[in-house]
Amino acid sequence: MDRSEIINLLSASGSEKEKLFKRAREIRDFTVGNKVYFRGLIEFSNICSKNCLYCGIRKSNSKVVRYELNDSEILDACRFAWENRFASVVLQSGELSSSSFVRRVDRLLKDIKTLSGNELGITLSCGEQTKDTYRRWYESGAHRYLLRVEATNRILYEKIHPGNKLHSFERRIQALNDLRDTGYQVGTGVMIGLPFQTLDDLAGDLLFFRDLDIDMCGMGPYIEHEDTPLYGFRHLLSPRRERFDLALKMIAVLRVLMPDINIAAATALQAIDPAGREKAVAIGANVIMPNLTPLAHRKDYLLYDDKPCLDEDAELCRQCLEARIHLAGSEIGYGEWGDSKHFAIRHSGGDHPDSESKFKPS
Repeated sequence: MDRSEIINLLSASGSEKEKLFKRAREIRDFTVGNKVYFRGLIEFSNICSKNCLYCGIRKSNSKVVRYELNDSEILDACRFAWENRFASVVLQSGELSSSSFVRRVDRLLKDIKTLSGNELGITLSCGEQTKDTYRRWYESGAHRYLLRVEATNRILYEKIHPGNKLHSFERRIQALNDLRDTGYQVGTGVMIGLPFQTLDDLAGDLLFFRDLDIDMCGMGPYIEHEDTPLYGFRHLLSPRRERFDLALKMIAVLRVLMPDINIAAATALQAIDPAGREKAVAIGANVIMPNLTPLAHRKDYLLYDDKPCLDEDAELCRQCLEARIHLAGSEIGYGEWGDSKHFAIRHSGGDHPDSESKFKPS
């Protein structure tokens, strides 16, 4: 597909939209199967060094109650995931790069592997780091990394981030390339429905994913947070329902464009539609992240307003998502890491672009 074809699909409505959704589901089932894989999400710290203009836990938001889970809380959540056969966890935090933070994550990775007898797969989502740090964490047990770029149009990126070196577009792209070089399964994603964003921007995002040759994607509708600078531009936003619909079309088009990658059904979808995540599964997503963060801290990791599942403990969340996935006509891949098939083919030198290929920002 080229950019104009993607824009046409993102503009689809009525029967054309349903055809897109049906095709995406068929492609998902044919290429990666009908299983949905759990990634137990542990939001272990909301302390962040960055000031992204859209984010509720940005450094300058003085209303946030900052927290950091202790090691036992993190390991207890991992033990729950392991004992309930989730097979994988995601350690997510605000962006920090201090030596103490790097050492702590390194130690946690080793402890999680020991706790689970090396059975738990580990995804990290801890922001931009040096290549040496990425390598250190990879060698200690992390094998997937999610680093959302949020916007691949440089002009739009700079509108939603402060204009300084800490929020550099080039640095973000370099970090993604560093992750790929290190050997991770690389994941990224964008917000859909941002102020100033166009369908052309979103088509460019999808082409960026293809050109970077990503292995997994997590993207969802932009939902504003009242304690952020970008909230001042909410008058430019389309209704939430339209953002939700556009997010589903983005997932479907990406499934058609990159048939064998892993695509997450983002929690933000459920913030708009109670059945949002199962609707994403029904049209091509194959990963869901049950929240295993202790209840006492769920409300403090608010990247956006109206985040769902703040009062469900881990067991209730598991039961709820099981029901959602079955309603969507899929089964759960219990006890399976559910690694990206795309990565396996790319890593073995299959029919995909060479593993040394990189995306160069324009």
